Amino acid sequence: MLRELSIRNLAVVEEVSVTFHRGFHVLTGETGAGKSIIIDALSLVVGGRGSADMVRYGCDKAEMEAMFDLVPTHPVWRQLDRLGVQYSSEEMLVIRRELSSQGKSSSRVNGQLVTITMLREIGECLVNIHGQHEHQSLLRTDQHLEWLDLFGGDLLLERKQQYKNVYQQLQQVRNSLKELEDSTRHNVQMLDLYRFQIEEITSAHLKPLEEDVLIDQRRKLTYAEKRIDAVSEAYALMYGGKGLDAFSKAISKLNDIQSYDSEVLGPMLEQLQSAFYQAEDAVFQLRNYRDGIESNPEELSNIEDRLDLINGLKRKYGETIPDILAYLEQTTAERDKIENRDELLEELRKQEEEKFIQVAELANELSQLRLHASKRLSQSIEVELQQLQMPAAKFQVQLDRPLEEDYSAIRKVMNANGIDSAVFMLTTNPGEPLKPLNKIASGGEMSRIMLALKSIFAEIDQIPVLIFDEVDTGVSGRAAQAIAEKLSRLAAKCQVFSITHLPQVACMSDHHYEIKKQVIGERTSTSVNQLINEARIDELARMLGGVEITEKTRHHAQEMLDLAHGLKGA
Repeated sequence: MLRELSIRNLAVVEEVSVTFHRGFHVLTGETGAGKSIIIDALSLVVGGRGSADMVRYGCDKAEMEAMFDLVPTHPVWRQLDRLGVQYSSEEMLVIRRELSSQGKSSSRVNGQLVTITMLREIGECLVNIHGQHEHQSLLRTDQHLEWLDLFGGDLLLERKQQYKNVYQQLQQVRNSLKELEDSTRHNVQMLDLYRFQIEEITSAHLKPLEEDVLIDQRRKLTYAEKRIDAVSEAYALMYGGKGLDAFSKAISKLNDIQSYDSEVLGPMLEQLQSAFYQAEDAVFQLRNYRDGIESNPEELSNIEDRLDLINGLKRKYGETIPDILAYLEQTTAERDKIENRDELLEELRKQEEEKFIQVAELANELSQLRLHASKRLSQSIEVELQQLQMPAAKFQVQLDRPLEEDYSAIRKVMNANGIDSAVFMLTTNPGEPLKPLNKIASGGEMSRIMLALKSIFAEIDQIPVLIFDEVDTGVSGRAAQAIAEKLSRLAAKCQVFSITHLPQVACMSDHHYEIKKQVIGERTSTSVNQLINEARIDELARMLGGVEITEKTRHHAQEMLDLAHGLKGA
């Protein structure tokens, strides 16, 4: 549930901090007082779109912060895990959003910076806002199938995912098949080019590390004479120049006097002897290295030719030898595909048929699950509508689907969601046929149908905060009372908020907040205050009678509250 919402410098709100509770909340106030700003703030907190003109005039930024109290098993914790956001399910979840006057936005969850996309994914688990015009989504038949699938439960959603996976595999096979069928003329033109390129690369007999080896060999051969001269001179200095002889004489001299001061001279003698052996070994290695140096102009020329060949291939086919070999592998596969086109076509057509049969079977299973779910959803909505003063309403989820064995029809209608199309059908008058919602339902009826759907899905989607922005628009009398009672009952499943102008709805709430706009100095500011006792009666009396509050309207307001308490306690 939403525990607290803080707002600073958003539109006409300078600074507001509101504490909320469990149950049913209503927000009331005069038209233009800023009731929708509270909803806008919460929408921003959960990833809604913001703009610079939402920041209070003269301020650098708007700030919104919400604190949620959630059970350890709530789905949002898994979402945070997936997004890499740190949390403790034993503590409150705190979300903060800032919106600058330049239009830039920043968001934090438990103090950790997140992107707006991440925030939106988190927010979808926390808050569901039903705006004044959201009932228009009921007129979109593409949404009807999504609602039906969600109502169908885990088994249906699992089968739908299986279907999607196999359908995607079918599409991949179909794409390969279409690509092969459409590229016949182009492939014929490319075949000779592929063959030439394959021959050119293959005849070079490239090896992955060959170029580095050749460059090293070229360097050695290029500087062979210089190496011979330098090593010969070093050898002569050490051997012919009596370098080793000097070491030997020094060792002999120290050996003669070692016994006179063995403690000091002994270690020196050992160092000289060790140095002598190392120098002698190095001299012999220099000699062997010098004798092994080969000056071979012919071999150098061959290496230069080989490197020129490699560089020519690199200019055509890749920056490195591994790139060239990868291009060879790819081109060979393309050549084989063209040369074996008929066999490949036959194989792909076979795969397409096998995969289609598999997809069709899954589609039929999914369709059967939807059929059962549509009957249950229709019954559930009719029960809800009866409670919302639509006793004669008949609701049906009309599923259009081909026969299970009609594979030709299945091929025509199959898409990523299956083979079904769903349309919500309604009749509100006895004896009248069922018709699509967009052909029959009024605005008030749409509001009640949406409320019925929200009531049904409240337990399914586990969203803890449900907000209705004037869902009671277009209704009055007993219908308004029915909506009020439905919202009150819905609040037993989740935390419910409603912006309303109807006293029938306001009196059924557990918590009543007044949104009030006032001018202080030369600035307009909006405040939010929880109403209790006399203050609540006065607000209900204003909603009943307008600007002038009389004892009669106050008495009527008190009577409505008493009746509401009785209904909720029943």
